Amino acid sequence: MKWGTSPLLQVRGLTTHLGSEDRPVRVADGVDLALRRGETFALLGESGCGKSMTALSLMRLLPPSGRIVEGRVRLGDTELLALPESAMRGVRGGRLAMIFQEPQTSLNPVLTVGRQIAEAVRLHEDRSRGRVPRRVLELLDAVGIPDPERRSGEYPHQLSGGMKQRVMIAMALAGRPELLIADEPTTALDVTIQAQVLRLLKGLQRETGLAVLLITHDLGVVAETADRLAVMYAGRILETATVAEFFARPAHPYSRKLMASLPTPEKRAGSLAVIPGRVPPLDRLFTGCRFADRCDRVMDRCREREPPWHTPIPEHQVRCYLWEKGEPTADAGSEDSVAQGAIHPDRIGETLLRVADLKVHFPIHQGVFRRVVGQVKAVDGVSLDLRAGGTLALVGESGCGKTTVGKGLLRLIPTTGGTVRFDGTELTRLGGRALRGYRKDLQIIFQDPFAAMNPRMLVGDIVGEGLQALGLEPNRAKRLARVRALLDRVGLSPEAADRYPHEFSGGQRQRICIARALAVEPRIIVCDEPTSALDVSVQAQILNLLKQLQSDLGLSYLFITHNISVVSYLAHQVAVMYLGRIVERGTVTEILDDPRHPYTRALLSAVPVIDRDRRREIIRLEGDMPSPSQPPPGCHFHPRCPETGPECARAYPAGTRLSDTRTVHCVRIKIG
Repeated sequence: MKWGTSPLLQVRGLTTHLGSEDRPVRVADGVDLALRRGETFALLGESGCGKSMTALSLMRLLPPSGRIVEGRVRLGDTELLALPESAMRGVRGGRLAMIFQEPQTSLNPVLTVGRQIAEAVRLHEDRSRGRVPRRVLELLDAVGIPDPERRSGEYPHQLSGGMKQRVMIAMALAGRPELLIADEPTTALDVTIQAQVLRLLKGLQRETGLAVLLITHDLGVVAETADRLAVMYAGRILETATVAEFFARPAHPYSRKLMASLPTPEKRAGSLAVIPGRVPPLDRLFTGCRFADRCDRVMDRCREREPPWHTPIPEHQVRCYLWEKGEPTADAGSEDSVAQGAIHPDRIGETLLRVADLKVHFPIHQGVFRRVVGQVKAVDGVSLDLRAGGTLALVGESGCGKTTVGKGLLRLIPTTGGTVRFDGTELTRLGGRALRGYRKDLQIIFQDPFAAMNPRMLVGDIVGEGLQALGLEPNRAKRLARVRALLDRVGLSPEAADRYPHEFSGGQRQRICIARALAVEPRIIVCDEPTSALDVSVQAQILNLLKQLQSDLGLSYLFITHNISVVSYLAHQVAVMYLGRIVERGTVTEILDDPRHPYTRALLSAVPVIDRDRRREIIRLEGDMPSPSQPPPGCHFHPRCPETGPECARAYPAGTRLSDTRTVHCVRIKIG
């Protein structure tokens, strides 16, 4: 590979094994990287390809069964792999720091965040005990945490996801690092908080010259934040390029498949490109290209010998035989959207579900006698309509009440007020056996498929449980035959019925949950973030499946998500939610192309996009969403709104109807 001039970090031939000596798992296999001072370098790829293990190898933080068997890692003039552990402790958290993927599990729940940052300060800075608290406050202020003196005395559970991620960054900065490794730093965050964290990292780079190794599978984040990137697959680097060149001309078939898997509005009429199969197990020896079994342009020699590096242009390298004679004559792995039976808006039926002024309040208990001292107004007057055969996307930040709406209208949790009318029947007045009769018509796909399944039950029993519980198919043999047919329909082998949930990948588990929802032949399915934890390639498979099932069966979806690209591809109608209330609703074209509410505009402006021409100027939202137990007076959004005025705090704005399909709750919106 070609190396930059005096890079800060040089990684050559890094090979890391996990497990036994006789059959090791090669999580990093001859990895070469180079990072320059002040740049952001992205390591991109699907889950299981070895990105995080490569980062842990650089930090020398491998699990007990892990070992680095070969390679060199130089940070400046220091060979990290040659250092004894005692010397490595001074580098780790000092010159080289890391933000881990999940801040909640990385922070100590029984220590205040101030104490945890102070520990890092004492370890890496020569400061007297009396000056440490001042440095802690400086760090909290540097990462943009308001009122740092109060926040330093709080525990991790008292902070939002974005706040916890900022605390992790503050701890990483305590040692004044030269290189920061950020492992999926925004995966679990809303787009508004994600934008804040990424902006913070960019600001720190400008001020300190910090280099960042960004590990992610989010192509939008890479496009907006990174300078260069490497595409990793099955423990091996397949392509390196500048970000601008990569997104203009991805060279490897795997890279092009990843790009083609992204949902966009232009692909609404067809299906997304998918990558067949899975990342191969890393406990095998590879003789050829590791992507060969999944590549639609594979040749015989691809399986016989690994392709060498080719250089289409300077600073763009790719391991692929297609580039042996320069630019391939055919477009290497380009994908067109495959036409399929997507439901056109004109074919959507009448209103099937009508929710009016839905309220779900949770009591706040206090004292020995558990007196009710207040209410958490998780859902506070939500109204929405879902038409037969259509998809309504419910979007908004975490904590705004989206999931509670879904569970409330299904009567999985008790409602406080409002009406839920399904096909002319008022569900909130039903109970017991009467409500049970409608359970088959309204189903849900939960966000975490593994947590939603009993790990001790076979998949066949999980999928067929609804058929048995509702008395729809009491005969076990017939029930199992129906289950196998359902598994085949969602793209799984019928033999999967005889296996347990832990034996499947995340995408396969989500397919099992879809099969379980379909088993009772519902008319409405609430999809609660069904693709949030999936890679873009697996996400494409699930979205294609949901769209095809809707076309074949006429299903209606209430799709709960914060992924706007998924909304643009799948939804017909959109409702934007903030702090328990709908602030704007309309068709997907109306909302995404011409957002009118200030919150909707801020939400869409923060979405990272690949196409530079579609990027909006990010609207900064200060602070976090207020507590639903103490919502602000007037418009709930006004404390964070960049367009707020005195009238916004007086009363909650009534809905302004802009068209037959569009309503906005904002006092500044005028018709015409």
